[in-house]
Amino acid sequence: MPHATAPFVRRAGRLLRTSLFVQVLVALVLGVVVGRLWPQAGSSLQPLGDGFVRLIKAVIAPLVFCVVVAGITKAGDLRAFGRIGVKALIWFEAATSIALVAGLLAGNVFAPGAGMHVDPASLDKGAVDAKTGGGQLPSAAQFVLESLPDSAVGAFAENSLLQVLVLACLVGAALLHLGQQKVPQLLPLIEQAQEVVFTIVGYLMRLAPLAVLGATAHLVGEYGLGAMSTYGKLIAVCYGVALAFLVLLGLALKAVTGLSLWKFVRYTREELLLALGTGSSETVMPRMMQKLRAAGCRDDAVGLVLPTGYSFNLDGASIYLSIGTLFIAQAIGVDLSLGQQITVVLVLMLTSKGMAGVPGSAFLALSATASALGVIPAAAVALLLGVDRIMDSMRVATNLLGNCVAVFAVSRWEGALDRVTAKRVLNGEQPAEPTEPAQPTGPAQPTEPAQPSEPARTAETPQPAETAPSTHDA
Repeated sequence: MPHATAPFVRRAGRLLRTSLFVQVLVALVLGVVVGRLWPQAGSSLQPLGDGFVRLIKAVIAPLVFCVVVAGITKAGDLRAFGRIGVKALIWFEAATSIALVAGLLAGNVFAPGAGMHVDPASLDKGAVDAKTGGGQLPSAAQFVLESLPDSAVGAFAENSLLQVLVLACLVGAALLHLGQQKVPQLLPLIEQAQEVVFTIVGYLMRLAPLAVLGATAHLVGEYGLGAMSTYGKLIAVCYGVALAFLVLLGLALKAVTGLSLWKFVRYTREELLLALGTGSSETVMPRMMQKLRAAGCRDDAVGLVLPTGYSFNLDGASIYLSIGTLFIAQAIGVDLSLGQQITVVLVLMLTSKGMAGVPGSAFLALSATASALGVIPAAAVALLLGVDRIMDSMRVATNLLGNCVAVFAVSRWEGALDRVTAKRVLNGEQPAEPTEPAQPTGPAQPTEPAQPSEPARTAETPQPAETAPSTHDA
């Protein structure tokens, strides 16, 4: 018997030492156990998760800047970059609209708030203000204005991705205009800086298990598992709709690119589990950028579509907001008409675009929707305070996968996807190179993931030729 178990123990030990996925999974289980058995100790571990998120956020802005500038200059065509942006916005708007409508349909069919008979007067409006810090979502004009940087340093210091994207586009356009003869050293310097950031990300990812342990223990210790029974139907409806939406995304990805969403999930399982454990998709943005590049997407498409999607393509949040609005109305006994539900969709289509980076943004969006309808008291939004954190996993996974699918779809649409490389990587026939930058082997090795973009122009010449006959790419 000992002889039979020894190889298993050695194998398990080796996996625990070498596999980030196994380490994060173990940390997730330990976090639940600690939070359940020792709630106070679990709540005190929150700084582990928060500290990791802060470290990752510190490298996101410079990484996005370097990837976008390098992508534009390598493409040699600023118009191609503009086309990618327009196509990405079209995809984002279609995806979020479908998510909102799907949430409303599910809310009407399953009625998660029916029968609760809550008196709005008994709810504490101040609890929502405490959650949101008294802030508000920016208006459409303010959102556009705040996307434009008033300081180059400020854009990086405030970690404003949209402002960083604008700066990167300006720098990339200037480099294209000046050409390599006038600025021969600048582009290699940017590419080397990009690889330095990727290497830093590799180092930080070694702390991921501690972050997941702290975040999970805090969640369970702070909120307990009681909310699962109190809001069971609402949680089931939201997660069910999110799963159905991801199936729909998988079908769309298969139709547009021929790739499998399930294989992509398996390919990025470490990043997805980390995002779920920390409740933040920002923690895995750098790694996702690496893996998308390694899977055949061009640099400019990855650098523009993925960061922009974090502000414009919040599919999981859209599902939650539409179902949450109906849940609140049903809980206080308000029957929304078809016209009012259409108003819900229109309002959420606008408010969901300004949610990224705003504290308590979901409650601000719900409050704005309630005010627009005029029949739901603002205090009723407090009904969702007890379940909001539990919804993070659904929102994070759906938002993240929705943005990754958008990168593949827009890349294919623009002719910026090497499908041969993509299929090899997702099938496991080609090693996933993004893990390599964690090793200090120099700048040459991490640049490998960008190489598949060059054969893409020859492997799929009919598609790129139709959209951009001259140059390419992102």
